[in-house]
Amino acid sequence: MNCSLIIRAYNEEQHIGRLLEGIKQQGVTDVEIILVDSGSTDATVSIAESFGARLVRIQPEEFTFGRSLNFGVRAATRELIVIASAHVYPVYPDWLETLLHPFEDPQVALTYGKQRGPATAKFSEQQIFHQWYPETSQLNQATAFCNNANAAIRKSWWEKRGYDETLTGLEDLEWARWAKEQGGAIAYVAEAEIIHIHNETPRGVFNRYRREAMAFRRIHPEAHFSVYDFLRLTFVNILSDLYHAAREGVLWKNIASIFWFRYMQFNGTRHGHRETSSVTPQLREIFYYARERKKKEGTQRDVEPIRYNNFKK
Repeated sequence: MNCSLIIRAYNEEQHIGRLLEGIKQQGVTDVEIILVDSGSTDATVSIAESFGARLVRIQPEEFTFGRSLNFGVRAATRELIVIASAHVYPVYPDWLETLLHPFEDPQVALTYGKQRGPATAKFSEQQIFHQWYPETSQLNQATAFCNNANAAIRKSWWEKRGYDETLTGLEDLEWARWAKEQGGAIAYVAEAEIIHIHNETPRGVFNRYRREAMAFRRIHPEAHFSVYDFLRLTFVNILSDLYHAAREGVLWKNIASIFWFRYMQFNGTRHGHRETSSVTPQLREIFYYARERKKKEGTQRDVEPIRYNNFKK
């Protein structure tokens, strides 16, 4: 089994080494690594090249998530394309093997794996990961939900239609929806687990959900997000997080972040739904280059996790 692995990055020297070390520890060894870099000024490129990555450059003023992915997939030489964020890293040495296994079914167009946060992640972010990425795999899921921080596609499907380069986010969901409409299957693989690092400030959380809401409105013009939705969802999710944090005995150290995270999440969503304008250079800088850096449940696997010793979390 072989694959191409595409990493989109901008100034990710703090994290990319851990991802590349995790790739090196995989049972799947024939991996073509492609770094799509959008103007890094730190050591990101040199770190990636030291692990044998092939560099593809995209100018910052040209960057969107969809365009950078199209650059990377176009450069790939393998049929199976793994996509990973530069600030994730695999938990187990069979990450690639389990993520790619569903492609044995010729109907599968896309797979994606479980995501969890590091120990330092905001409590509310961890709750979202548990909600979106359950402990049980679903090899032919009913919805088009997926996430390109930890996913894989067939290049032959991409050649029929690439990613939408005009969206401010959610290019993965938009492409997955198209694939399902064409009869393709989407597989969720819980065993293909990665750690996803989001060390965001309140403003960073606001901007992430704002741009994703703008993209969602583009994909679903009929969607609405009212002031009532904002108030209701903020209130309900804060209460849920407080309840689960109290059950786990971690309420007091997380209480402040629960309030600001959920407020910024849904306030950003509210603002994004109200914006229909194109992405200006100012918004591009905010969305793409302003880098601010449930219960604890989990399925115990009989696979020994990767031991990371040389890179910061």
